[in-house]
Amino acid sequence: MPALDPRRLNEFASERIEEFHNARLERLQKVKLNTILRRKNPYLFRAKDMQSASEMVRSLLDAYLSSSEEELFGRNFLESLVIRVSSEADGGLKSSAEGIDLEFDRQNTRFLVSVKSGPNWGNHSQKRRLAQNFQTAVRVLQQGDATAHIQPVLGICYGRARTTNIDNYIKYEGQSFWHFLSGDPNLYTSLIEPVGYLAREHNDSFRERRSQLEVQFINEFTDDFCHPDGTIDWDRLLKFNSGNLK
Repeated sequence: MPALDPRRLNEFASERIEEFHNARLERLQKVKLNTILRRKNPYLFRAKDMQSASEMVRSLLDAYLSSSEEELFGRNFLESLVIRVSSEADGGLKSSAEGIDLEFDRQNTRFLVSVKSGPNWGNHSQKRRLAQNFQTAVRVLQQGDATAHIQPVLGICYGRARTTNIDNYIKYEGQSFWHFLSGDPNLYTSLIEPVGYLAREHNDSFRERRSQLEVQFINEFTDDFCHPDGTIDWDRLLKFNSGNLK
């Protein structure tokens, strides 16, 4: 396994983190209040004793952006970085198999890697589906490939759990995953610097747009879902979110 070129890897990570920030800002610019309101649970917000449009809008935006950013960071940045590291180390390529993100050969073994951002990545049925995807990919490769051994891997980009064998695959998490990919036990800490490339500049733009959007959404929510005294009209909100009998 050749040593990674830190300069090339840092340049790649810096470019891709910019793409993440651009996608994050673009998604924020496109979001509509009514879209979020139809997707969120109004009973939960009532249970949290939301009293005003400002409380409601801030909570809605926080929930929307948190899930949105996790998705974008995992798909747009971490997965591409994993593939790049593997490409440099072992000639790894993005896989076309369902549920598999990366394939590479090392010492007569074909590794099939599914990449997840963090340890809380799925429920029981999703984990069962992953095992099935691995089984299918292995079966297809065995039919047409002379590779001596095929090893499925679940790679989790952060977390402290030890390496374990689960069903038909090996799970690597955090430091051990980056070490498995690169041969470098310190890669997981080296990556934190390029991830922060121009972070302040990007986040200043993001916060400015979020503030503008918050004011806009508060005004819209007040007009559409509040009583004249500014308190939330829960009946009207529930009818918008869940009413379907005419």
